[in-house]
Amino acid sequence: MIPIDCPPPQLLTDPFLQNPQPESVAVVWFTEFAGEQHWVRYGPQLEQRAIAASQPLSRSQEDARSWLGSQAGDGSLYPQPQPRSIWRHEALVSGLVPGVRVPYAVSSQCQSQTVTSDRFSLAPLPPPGQPLKLLLTSDHQLKPMVAANLQKMAATVGTIDGILMAGDLVNVPDRASEWFDDSRGGAFFPALQGRAQSELGGVTYGGAPLLQSVPLFPALGNHEVMGRTLGPIAQPSLNEQFADAIPRSVALDLAQAAGDRPPPPTDPHYPDWLADRSFNWQTVGEILTWPANPHPDRPHPGYYAVSLGNLRLVVLYATTIWRPWNWASEVRGRYREKTEDLEHPERWGYGQHIFEPIGPGSTQYHWLQQELASPAFQNAAYRVVMFHHPVHTLGDNVVPAYTDPVPVLERDSRGNLTAVRYEYPLGQDYLNRDIAPLLETAGVDLVLYGHSHLWNRFVSAQGLHFLETSNVGNSYGAFWAGTGTTPPTPPRPVPENFQETYGTYGDPWGLEPIVPSISPLRDAQGQPLPYIASNEITVFTILDTGEGAVSSYYFDTSQPYSEAVLFDQFYLGHLD
Repeated sequence: MIPIDCPPPQLLTDPFLQNPQPESVAVVWFTEFAGEQHWVRYGPQLEQRAIAASQPLSRSQEDARSWLGSQAGDGSLYPQPQPRSIWRHEALVSGLVPGVRVPYAVSSQCQSQTVTSDRFSLAPLPPPGQPLKLLLTSDHQLKPMVAANLQKMAATVGTIDGILMAGDLVNVPDRASEWFDDSRGGAFFPALQGRAQSELGGVTYGGAPLLQSVPLFPALGNHEVMGRTLGPIAQPSLNEQFADAIPRSVALDLAQAAGDRPPPPTDPHYPDWLADRSFNWQTVGEILTWPANPHPDRPHPGYYAVSLGNLRLVVLYATTIWRPWNWASEVRGRYREKTEDLEHPERWGYGQHIFEPIGPGSTQYHWLQQELASPAFQNAAYRVVMFHHPVHTLGDNVVPAYTDPVPVLERDSRGNLTAVRYEYPLGQDYLNRDIAPLLETAGVDLVLYGHSHLWNRFVSAQGLHFLETSNVGNSYGAFWAGTGTTPPTPPRPVPENFQETYGTYGDPWGLEPIVPSISPLRDAQGQPLPYIASNEITVFTILDTGEGAVSSYYFDTSQPYSEAVLFDQFYLGHLD
């Protein structure tokens, strides 16, 4: 007889690989039960065994916007946010030989019942000199073309060795179904494990079985960060919690004004106390295994560096809260606060504020300087830096500048507050003023980022390549003034009559986009376009470290049986 508290066990995900080391790799999977024991069997005959450590996800929830079971985002099952019990299991498979793949499978036991995965293969960290094919991607967010993109990539390229993802894995990170089992068929793990059921244009796409056999290396984007859950405002939905991040310094000031005394900073509960009142990326930190922590006294700082074959990958935490561009009086946006909130600073959004400092003097900047000077970086054949926020782009999200919002408080003749707006001085952009020159001087080959849901690339005068390859879902457009024969696109929506000038077209720092080298898309006049921003044509990019080639392909989902088209290719270390 099956116990009531343990129905026939099922795996919530296939196993996936994390944090490879020279002779080991972590295997991770999820269930909706705690169980008694979980393990990995591996080796030619699955003769070896590694026991997994298990822990529950602490913030996984569902709410009215979840698509799960019979609920279609209508609140019929989860009218309010409710915790969802999900357990994570991780086993370290060791004693591996670099360059040698071995079979493996995972099992979970619940009251004498055992469920076992299919058999997959794993390998440790690629050894120095091993050529690799790496998928460069970002901004999946359950977007319509993701599963089609991954499926066509696998059919075109074949086996890959790893995935570099420049942030925005899902939409609302604490909503568990977006990771595991959204009923629309395009959740994060199903798409990357070949188990999606995503319908697009009358065709159902399954994604590709990637994560079971190759590691994922992510960067933190704005969609990895949840806002406040405690404090003066209790948000009724996960979407509202997600959008309600405020700076940590503001959270401390508001708490003091409300008599909400924090524990001492040395108290182990202090980080959670502050995160609940400002922002956190705890769910992503629990779901994925992050590489070695450069700050032992600070769990998961969000930036790290790893060596993959002859490649050194440096991942930075460079992202802001996303705020609407609209500057209307009823919008809490990137440029102003709502008029109705002026006397209630606890309701302010504080502009498009940065989550993790990255400018000179910050801990992250100091760590980056040390990394760029390290032998691991200096001796690598190829050097790639990845983060979420764009440096150079034709997209929307490069405006305003990546800097701390400067509040401007406007008052009438009686001293009453009439507006709170924010300026973003272009000359104080941390990424362009401070980070990009540092990377150029250090000899970085490629800077990879996302955020604007398009494809475009640039090359600096010093030969540093900048690539945004995030057109895997819905695009928000490109803002390009065109050529003499190509009409401009509509301009970016930017405020007028502000002190700063916010760029309506092109890259705000004046770099010209590179026209794809092989087969660019063309406008109605037949002129080549230096970007792809489409809701029907999706892009995937492969970095081949054997020859330093970066190859981008597009696939027209309106023609589902067409082949992917190689439309751009360039080589690291060579100035186009």
